[in-house]
Amino acid sequence: MPLYTLGYEGSAIEDFVAALKRAKIELVVDVRALPLSRKPSFSKKALAKTLEKEGIGYAHRVALGTPKPIRARYKRDGDFAALRVAFEKYLAHQELALAELVDLVKGKRACLVCFEADPALCHRSIVAEEARKRGAAKVVNLHARV
Repeated sequence: MPLYTLGYEGSAIEDFVAALKRAKIELVVDVRALPLSRKPSFSKKALAKTLEKEGIGYAHRVALGTPKPIRARYKRDGDFAALRVAFEKYLAHQELALAELVDLVKGKRACLVCFEADPALCHRSIVAEEARKRGAAKVVNLHARV
């Protein structure tokens, strides 16, 4: 079973949930370090409640989010290659969190969720690839925009 990823940037909550339902997602794993959003429906409690109403589980894994110093540097310079290097170094010390993620998603239609719409510019792709290396299935990127 694939490990899915999805970013909510530019999406309404309805389109986001519809994309999850189309893929028959059973569990969303929020990999934001800070699960807050300027769009209130995507903040942790509101998102979890919406997903629960739709029969989709929610789990937050703060250890798999991008640490504040790395986010701040990326905000200043926009250099995703530098973010990737820094985040991969950070993730190398998160072996337990990655192992727990693989166990959590095993046998489920699970989706890693973060903000960025483009998976190529989001740390969730790095997390998904590391999970795949540790036994999770292939990675499939979903898109919420219709």
